[in-house]
Amino acid sequence: MAVDTVSSATSTNATSSSKASSAAASASLDYDAFLQLLIAQMQNQDPTDPLDASEQISQLATFSQVEQSIQTNTNLESLIAQSSLSNASSYIGKTITSSDGKTSGVVESIEVTSDGLVATTDAGKEITIGDGITISATKSSES
Repeated sequence: MAVDTVSSATSTNATSSSKASSAAASASLDYDAFLQLLIAQMQNQDPTDPLDASEQISQLATFSQVEQSIQTNTNLESLIAQSSLSNASSYIGKTITSSDGKTSGVVESIEVTSDGLVATTDAGKEITIGDGITISATKSSES
């Protein structure tokens, strides 16, 4: 039995990556802007009442934590996408029935989309893998 390969997760990764990239870019711009504001604040501070050094360090630490949180989210999104691909390969060759029971067949390929996994059966029908679907082992036909 010939089985199509699992479709690439580029659309999921592209969606996740674009969200993560825009958030990272936004944080980077904010971080750079923060440093510029901090320098301007230091240059224009009142010499008789200078800014406390611990307050400056606290502000810098807060922005560093935000930047690290964005990087953590990017890594988690990548891990979730890889997990989806791993799950997708386990469905190939199994019998799937849609949640409404109207569509059924043996899974020939899986496509990972931004909406989740979509299985294509041997009859060419597409079933979105989600709540309520039934997946079972395909019984081998005896001659």
